[in-house]
Amino acid sequence: MNTPADPVVRVLQGRDVLAHADALRSVYADAFAAPPWNEDEERAAEFAGRLTHDVRRPGFTAALAFAGRDVVGFATGWTTLPPFPTDRCYPQAAAGLGARRTNDWLCGAFELDELAVRPRAQGSGLAGRLLEAVTAPAPEGRCWLLTSVRAPRALGFYRRQGWIQATHPSPDGKGVVVFLGPRHPARHLVPQPL
Repeated sequence: MNTPADPVVRVLQGRDVLAHADALRSVYADAFAAPPWNEDEERAAEFAGRLTHDVRRPGFTAALAFAGRDVVGFATGWTTLPPFPTDRCYPQAAAGLGARRTNDWLCGAFELDELAVRPRAQGSGLAGRLLEAVTAPAPEGRCWLLTSVRAPRALGFYRRQGWIQATHPSPDGKGVVVFLGPRHPARHLVPQPL
């Protein structure tokens, strides 16, 4: 049962999230302004602009945390379709896993794209609740994400949530690594320690 101070997490599908685009932009700016991300208002606006496209992706899902009417955190993701994407940081993920594992492990799986919590709500367990809410429906537990090794707090958080690092940073990349979710069937195939 939620107390008044305990944010309520709601899962939204597709375009329903667009009604909250301004709030998500604000949370993004708040959550990613500090190091190591150093995102500015322009990057937050780019994220909000991408939402219009992202909500049309197959399997798009968002978990939003509401404290009253205020959004204090969110997680978004979608199903990664084949062929594996070649924009953003995807080539670094593919280089780390190789073509076959990229196709077998990531294509058709739920990809966590963003997870953001306002600084005042961090350390409360809210990020873990959002992560679980957005990834719980992943078919056969197949979910994954990319993050940067320059973000030790994020790395530690995902490990504490049961996620497993599946790649080393790509030598020609910016320290991006792939994590597989706690119920991903390929997680036992990842050599450890990594």
